[in-house]
Amino acid sequence: MSAVTHLPAASSAWLPASPCAPDLCVRAQARTAGPLRRAARLLGVVVVLLAGLPIALALGRTAWREAVTTRWSRLLLRALGVRIVTRRGFSCIGGSARARAVPEEDGPALLVGNHVSWLDPLVITATFACRPLAKAEVGRWPVVRTLAAGGGALFIDRDRPSALPEVVADMTAALRRGESVAAFPEGTTWCGREMGRFRPAVFQAAIDAGVPVRPVALRFLELPEGAGTGVSTRPSYVGDDTLLASVLRIVAARDLVAEVTVFPAVRLDRPPVYGSRAHRRQARAELARIAEAQVRTGLVEPGERAAAA
Repeated sequence: MSAVTHLPAASSAWLPASPCAPDLCVRAQARTAGPLRRAARLLGVVVVLLAGLPIALALGRTAWREAVTTRWSRLLLRALGVRIVTRRGFSCIGGSARARAVPEEDGPALLVGNHVSWLDPLVITATFACRPLAKAEVGRWPVVRTLAAGGGALFIDRDRPSALPEVVADMTAALRRGESVAAFPEGTTWCGREMGRFRPAVFQAAIDAGVPVRPVALRFLELPEGAGTGVSTRPSYVGDDTLLASVLRIVAARDLVAEVTVFPAVRLDRPPVYGSRAHRRQARAELARIAEAQVRTGLVEPGERAAAA
């Protein structure tokens, strides 16, 4: 259920590209799992994927779809050898007179985070009950298509800008039904040490549905025996990387942790004032700016964070 888009060097406002590439960003394996553990993880992945097929076919729009998807995502990550750690981020909104943090607000939200890997939607759905936004190509892949649809994924065709209003409308409808939606506004993946600019288009769904935006920062770390070794770029899925190469790097990693930093939700004050097209554009651009700034604070290196404290 990944929203990853691999792109050539050229980019556009609709199809952004990052400078990250496997040969530039992916570090060599310092600690690797043994061959038996790698084989066991790959076997576990196959079992979880196949077991998920009949469940995905039976889920449909059932009330317990999100709970089942959350558990299935956790099982798949465990099979891959990835552990999830959640943190609470601090929110300080400056330079905005129309937005405020709502730390204790429950209910549906638009979850937005930085994009590193095809693992990101799994990490998000394993942490939150939500529907991920995935690229349209996923809907054409055997097995994955069934799993993604059964998990409630929404699809976006990044090759068709004219399809964006329909995607935003689908997201808005899901949010209005009380379902949280997860999106990656960068539009492409980065290696995890840097991130791109948040594109504002998907933030319109939160404005139209009247729900807050909850920023989420994703980092992959290698934490042997509880000692941090910094950001791991091995799970990144960038440039001309292949899914097989990425999977093999992940199952070979030791002590791989997906760190999820959850920030307080952000809500616009007096959203009805954004009635005109210009006001709506300004509103979603402001939400994108605030969310991006929050997520960037969650990508600080562990050593830098300790020094800052």
